[in-house]
Amino acid sequence: MTEAVIRKKPGMVSVKDMPILQDGPPPGGFAPVRYARRIPNKGPSAMAIFLAAFGAFSYGMYQVGQGNKIRRALKEEKFAARRAVLPVLQAEEDERFVKEWKKYLEYEAEVMKDVPGWKVGENVYNSGRWMPPATGELRPEVW
Repeated sequence: MTEAVIRKKPGMVSVKDMPILQDGPPPGGFAPVRYARRIPNKGPSAMAIFLAAFGAFSYGMYQVGQGNKIRRALKEEKFAARRAVLPVLQAEEDERFVKEWKKYLEYEAEVMKDVPGWKVGENVYNSGRWMPPATGELRPEVW
């Protein structure tokens, strides 16, 4: 498009003949310029994140507590079973000890028969307390 068509003049003799046309604002003015920092509100708020994290932590600690209760009950059941079986095991060990002790006293009598004044089975420490001998002496198969 030519200048003559735009300005509605048939022809142009000189640039000076052109009417002055200055750019300006549109009627009613320009729209206001946004210069404020406006961050869009996307996602949950800080309070929502905090409450969700607190809820997850609380639920996890509840589950830990429930697991502790179950573990404590299982441990108590195991200890109760051990307490129930302990007298039987102790009776078996006492029976085994008496048999081995008799064999030990027979062996001691045989070995020390030539020693004058030796009393078989007497405590050599004279402490007045009875203490069973070390189990290794009576159970060489454990070695």
